[in-house]
This record gives sequence, structure tokens and C-alpha cells, in this order.
Amino acid sequence: MEFRIASDELKKALYRAQGIVERKTTMPILANVLLTANKGSITVTAFDLDIGVVSEHPAEVTKPGAVTLSAKYVFDIVQNLPDAQVTLKKLANNYVDISSGSAHFKIVGLPAEEYPKLPKEENAPLVQISGNTLLEMIRKTQFAISSDETRYILNGVFFEPQASGKVRMVATDGHRLSLIERDMAGDFKLKSGVIIPRKGLMELKRLLDEAPDAECHLGFAENSALFKKPGLTMVMRLIDGQFPEYQRVIPKEGEKVVLVPKTRLLEGLKRIALLSADKSNAIRIGLEKGKLLITASNPDLGEARDALDVDYQGGDITIGFNARYLMDVLGVTDTDEVNFELGDEHSPGVLHGPGDRSFTAVVMPMRV
Repeated sequence: MEFRIASDELKKALYRAQGIVERKTTMPILANVLLTANKGSITVTAFDLDIGVVSEHPAEVTKPGAVTLSAKYVFDIVQNLPDAQVTLKKLANNYVDISSGSAHFKIVGLPAEEYPKLPKEENAPLVQISGNTLLEMIRKTQFAISSDETRYILNGVFFEPQASGKVRMVATDGHRLSLIERDMAGDFKLKSGVIIPRKGLMELKRLLDEAPDAECHLGFAENSALFKKPGLTMVMRLIDGQFPEYQRVIPKEGEKVVLVPKTRLLEGLKRIALLSADKSNAIRIGLEKGKLLITASNPDLGEARDALDVDYQGGDITIGFNARYLMDVLGVTDTDEVNFELGDEHSPGVLHGPGDRSFTAVVMPMRV
């Protein structure tokens, strides 16, 4: 195998692999990428047995062939090459010579034949989607994914096509929930929703971030998801299990509803959370006539208070929340104002855009 390729092109392929390859693994070959040279192009494959990305790149191929190399070390090398072009040549015993300008490296590889095969996905009916829409949906749900590995069903986002040509994505960690519904016409041929794992979702987000306007296709087959855009294919295993009945924890309209300026509320929460106790980020949200109050107290530090002017004429109430959970929601909200709905001190808070519940977040109360 021998080929010449633009350094930036190879760097782009290897950068995509960094989040996928396993650094600490009982199978050393999973820390590698598979380089395959064909006529006029090379493909670079990264696969950790759950997520695989295959990208195609133009190259001058002198001799077709394949080899696997350390994803991390080759990426570090390519980042620091002196020339705009790089030549890779496979030597005996799977060694690979990498040369660019005055720099030469001889790297140990592993046989291409030992690299695991990606699952075949011919059965996945692909639906053309908007990359920008999917990117927005990921951005507005990823923060609520559970990091508790013992609750594996919550370690991803629930992707649920609706009858109306829309798709709903939901994430929850048991303390908060984020739901977004957007237009995504096309038949995914799913009997019910599927759970996309967090790692796969983050890699999908990285690929979408590269070029959100590129033509994208998404499909599902059995226990796998398939994503395609020009020159790139991604396949990932889905989480096998039943997502909780999330509709039950979304309250109907709260008794107390206030319209709050998003930026002002976010700044207030950041200020007051500085004095919240421990790692719980515990603060109190209070409502009284014409005011929304944010307070915190810490026996070791003192107390903090901020007041926002709001149009509220109901009775007084104070509810404890994790400030970080509220800030996460406000950080991805696109509207200038948010509806903040509250029940009693044992009921969750609900945030959504004025007159629009297509993006809704639910935050459970806490004892403060």
C-alpha cells in the first residue's frame, strides 16, 4: 500500500476518529484506525464495536492496500507535519513509513485483516433530514442525559417519530427532563421510539457541526442507527430497553405562570448560585406580588438574594431547585423570554418558550 494525500484531509479524518477509538481496551486494535487505499481515494475507519465511522478522502494511490495504525499517534504526527502533502507507504511486517517534506516516521501497525467488521446496514430505510434541525434537537436534550451507568436506559436520548410528520427527542436523568419536537418528514419505519446512546449522539453532533447544511440521511435497522452524508457513513448500536413513560412527569399547565427575561434570569441564577451549598447548587425560587426572588444560603459563607420584576399577582410561594439544572435549560433556549410554570413546593418547575411547548424542560424540586 502506498498513497499521497493532503495533510489537512488526513488530519480531518483522524480527528473524527479521536472520540470513537478506545484508548484503554483489552483489544489493542480498537485503538487503531483502518486505512484502506483504493483507486483515487482512501477510506479511514474508526470502530469501537458500538460506534463506527467510515470516511472517504481523495488521494493519489500508487499501490492499493490496507493497514491499521494508532489513531492517536498518527493524528499527533499529521498535526505537526512540515508540508501540505504526506505520503504513507506500507513496509514489511505492517510497518508504515510516513513522510512529509523533511520529516520521516516509521510506525508500527497491525494487520487490516484483524480489524473488526462494521455491521451491515442495507436494511435501514434512510430519510433525508435537516442537519441543522437534528443539531438543535441534540443541543437541547444532551444536558439531561443521565451519567449514572447503572440506569443504562437513561444513558441516551429517546428518538420517537410522531404521526404528524414530526420527531420528538427526550432525555431525562430522573431529576430533570428535556423534550423537543420538530418537523422531520419521512417514514423511519419504526414501530416505537429508539434510544440513541450518549457517546453516539456526541459523535453525531461533531459530524453535524462540521457542515450542518450538508445533505444528511438518517435511518434505523433492528438495533442500529445509520447516518450518512457525502463521503461519510456512521453506524451505531442503539440502547436495548424500554424508555420510561416520560409523559407522566410533564405537568399540565402550572398554577403559577410567570414570563421571565431569559438573560436576566440566567445571570441572577449564576450570581446567587455562587453561595449555594455544596455541590447541590441549591437555590430557592420565590414568587410574590410583582417579583421573582432567587435566594441561597450557606452556613459557611452567608446568604445571597436577587429580585426580578415580573407580572405576577398570585400568592407567595418558595420552591428549592438545583440552579445548574435551570441554567442548563436557559443556556440552550433561543427565545428572549421564557415561561416559568410552578405548582407547589413539591411539584416540578416547567420552562418553555412563550406560547410554544415544542421545547419543554421539567426540573424536579429539591429540599433546601
